[in-house]
Amino acid sequence: MARTPAALVAADPGPAHSIEFDGRRVPALPGQTIAAALWAAGVVAWRTTRVAGRPRGAFCGIGVCFDCLATVNGLPNQRTCLLLAEPGAVVTTQEGDGHADLGV
Repeated sequence: MARTPAALVAADPGPAHSIEFDGRRVPALPGQTIAAALWAAGVVAWRTTRVAGRPRGAFCGIGVCFDCLATVNGLPNQRTCLLLAEPGAVVTTQEGDGHADLGV
C-alpha cells in the first residue's frame, strides 16, 4: 500500500474534480494547488524560460521563486503553487514572459 500525505494524516478531502492542462483533463482534490495537481498527474514542467526556452515547474512551492508560472484561465504569470485547483480551471504552459499571444 502506498503511503501518501493524505493517508498519513487520515485526511478526507472530499470528491475529486478536474482541471484542464494543455487540453487534457487532470484530476484535482479540494484544497489542492494547481502545482500539486500537476505533480500528482506526472507533469513536472509547465513554463519555459524567456531566453533559452528551458522547462520549469514548481521549485520552492511557496510562491517565492516564480518557476511555477503558468497561464490560468487566460491570465499569464500565475503562481501555480499558490493557486487552488478550482473545478474547471484551464491551465496552459507559459512560454517566456506569457505575453506572446496577447500582443503586448
